[in-house]
Amino acid sequence: MAIIMDGPAGKTRKRKSKSELKSEQISNGHSTALLKVNAVPTEHGKEMDKKLDQHETFEFGGPVGVTAMMLLFPVLMYYLWICLWYYNGKFVHPTSFDDIRPFFQRMGQHIYEGAYPTKFAWATYLGLTVIQLFLAAIMPGVMQNGLPVPSLNYAVLPYLCNACWSWYTTLILAYVFHTTGFFRLPWIVENFGHLMTVAILTSYICSGLMDIFARTLHWGGKPLRMSGVWVYDHFMGVSLNPRLGPVDLKMFAEVRVPWVLLFLIALSGTVKQYEELGRVTPNMLLFLTGSGLYINACAKAEHMIPQTWDMFHEKFGWMLIFWNMAGVPFTYCYPVIALVRAPSMESYELSRPLAVICFITLFTAYYIFDSCMAQKSNFKMQQQGDYHRRYAFPVVPWSVVENPTYIQTAHGNKLLTSGWWAYARKINYTADWVQSCMWAISGGFMTPITWFYPVFFLAVLTHRCQRDFEKCARKYGVDWEKYCQVVKWKFIPGVY
Repeated sequence: MAIIMDGPAGKTRKRKSKSELKSEQISNGHSTALLKVNAVPTEHGKEMDKKLDQHETFEFGGPVGVTAMMLLFPVLMYYLWICLWYYNGKFVHPTSFDDIRPFFQRMGQHIYEGAYPTKFAWATYLGLTVIQLFLAAIMPGVMQNGLPVPSLNYAVLPYLCNACWSWYTTLILAYVFHTTGFFRLPWIVENFGHLMTVAILTSYICSGLMDIFARTLHWGGKPLRMSGVWVYDHFMGVSLNPRLGPVDLKMFAEVRVPWVLLFLIALSGTVKQYEELGRVTPNMLLFLTGSGLYINACAKAEHMIPQTWDMFHEKFGWMLIFWNMAGVPFTYCYPVIALVRAPSMESYELSRPLAVICFITLFTAYYIFDSCMAQKSNFKMQQQGDYHRRYAFPVVPWSVVENPTYIQTAHGNKLLTSGWWAYARKINYTADWVQSCMWAISGGFMTPITWFYPVFFLAVLTHRCQRDFEKCARKYGVDWEKYCQVVKWKFIPGVY
């Protein structure tokens, strides 16, 4: 702060420095400049964080709701797979009261014959998981700090982000294994049911072990936000940041297993179709392109994942473990299964004009999804003074908002109000959902089952949006109301 002489009497007054003026403008919400305060909240913000780190209400229908999901999700997966694999996507059911018992016997026989956990399935699923875990531990990458964690006294955790190199290495390994005959790609889709059972069993085993170790050894931190109801806490998770050496298991489960396996299932179906038909249909190419874009986006932008809500707040329980290890790879791929099992191409193949429209829509939605996710993550990293521009392929335009505007909250955080985020509070959800619709269209219109992903995803996003908005309202109070006045729309600008 400079001291200057003022007036003939030589009175002195203090002139604020540029940095002090900038800080004052930011605190009043009048500046577009970023103040690097390491993203640590104010004292008021810390008090709010303490409340958010206490169990307040039951979500997902409470103990009854989560118990139903843990029991019925696998049943639903088996049923939809049976309909696709054995009945060309037709919803099967008992034809009469007397047929109820034979119906369940038929269902059980299908599971035994087509989904028994074979040695091949165990070796394939666990082998892929071990390879991904090994690559996550040893491949070169960048170290990226996460957001300050309230339960760790606002310490930041470093994350080794090497998914990009691991992803390309996986593609090379898949090519070598297939061309040498060591592991032919069509084997994946041909053993889909067996692999699904192994994935389900593995997810239950891992979530059980994680629960035990978190409660007894405090693996991943002390138990957090516990309700006292075992089944509910098992579903939501006990600890926040379990790690195995340099690998954060929660980030590993979100990227390395589900999206890599999903793409390999799509690639398996593509190769099988080519070997059987001598060409790849536009439908299969659409799904392969969409899933390839998605896993590549996750891999090249892994350093942005530590800034997301899942990493910062969600605990590592059955919900995240099951859905990432079994749900995502074995339900989002239903169009591939439908295409592989279809009796003829005429029953599903997209016309050329419709295929062109679908590809244009897919690339447009992907661009919005990629750039808007990058904008928010880069904004958060800039606040921490931890932003480093990366050039992993593809670097899409408008990934960084120059001179971003925002609302400064009493909590200490800043709510971005420019870039894509000026148009809707969850614009990323909108783009993500449109992509899921293009994946579903790739299955043609043979069966509604191929639309499971966008229908289920819409329910998930709507519920997630409600959860996020409720937490933000408690966390930011009147500042959240101001934000909602500035960014009026939730999903679709001008509509909703």
